[in-house]
Amino acid sequence: MRTAVVTASYVNDFDRCRLMCESVDARMKGDWVHYILVASCDVVLFRQLEGPRRRIIDERDLLPSWLVAMPDPMSAGRRKMWVSPYSLPLRGWHVQQLRRLALARHIEEPVMFAVDSDVVLLRDFDPADLWQGDRLTLYRRDGGVGAVMRSNHLDWLGHSDRLLGIGPYVLPANDYISTLIAWRSDTCRALLDHIEGLHGRGWVRAILRSRQFSECMIYGRFVDEVLMGAGHRASPEGLCHVLWFDDSYPCDIGGLRQFMNDMEPHQIGIGVQSFVGHDLADIRNVLLEKAA
Repeated sequence: MRTAVVTASYVNDFDRCRLMCESVDARMKGDWVHYILVASCDVVLFRQLEGPRRRIIDERDLLPSWLVAMPDPMSAGRRKMWVSPYSLPLRGWHVQQLRRLALARHIEEPVMFAVDSDVVLLRDFDPADLWQGDRLTLYRRDGGVGAVMRSNHLDWLGHSDRLLGIGPYVLPANDYISTLIAWRSDTCRALLDHIEGLHGRGWVRAILRSRQFSECMIYGRFVDEVLMGAGHRASPEGLCHVLWFDDSYPCDIGGLRQFMNDMEPHQIGIGVQSFVGHDLADIRNVLLEKAA
C-alpha cells in the first residue's frame, strides 16, 4: 500500500528540508512517494530535491487563485504573506496547513504521512505499519489540552468547534498535534466535503474565517466527533521527539545532546523547531555523533 509522504516547506527552511529528505531516503521503508508543497516562487529552488520518489508541488496547483503570495512589507521583503478578499493576511505556517489539506483531492495514495521540514528520521520505519487491518493509527493525547497552555490550543479548539459544527469543547480536551502524523486520504476528502456542505462555500474560505486554526486539530476532531472514530485507531505514542520551546533544553550543542538522549523507544525521529534557535550545523554534528 503506497504512502504519500507530505512536507510543506519554504525557502528559509530549505537546508533543514534537505536534511529531512536525506533521512527519509535513508530510513523510510516500503512503498512511498514524497510530495514537497511550496509556493510558486520556491519551486525552482526545491527542484534540487526531486528524485524518483520525490516531487515538488506548486501551491498554485492546490489552492484557489484568490489566495495570493506577496512580499511582506513588515519584513523588508524577506518573508512572504498571503492576501485574499476573505481573510486578514496569512503567514507561511497558515498556508502550509492549507496545502497539506488540499493535497488529499489530488492524490491516489490511501494515506498521507506528514513529515515537517525540521524533522530528521533516526530509525527505520515503514508507514504501512501504521495500519491495523483497515484502521489507521491516529495520534491522540487524551486530555492533553488544559486551561493553561503555552500555545494557541484553546483558539484552535474553538475554531474547530465552529468549522465542524461540533462542541463546544470541554477541557481537558484531546490533543492531536505532532510533526509526524498520518491521515487517511479518503477521510481528509470527506472532511473537506463536510466543511463545504456545512458552510455552503469552499473549504478554504470556511477555514479562513479565523487565522487561529490547526489542521491536526481539525482532522482529529473530525475523526473522533463527526465520524466517531471510524477507520482509525487512536494512540498516544507520538512518533516524533519534538523540541517545541527554547527553554526546554540549553540552547547549545550540549542541550541538543540531552534532547536526543531523551528520545523514546517508539519514536522514529526528532523535530527541532526552526524558531527554537539551534544551529543546523550543530544538529548535523550531533546526528553524526549518534551514528558513530
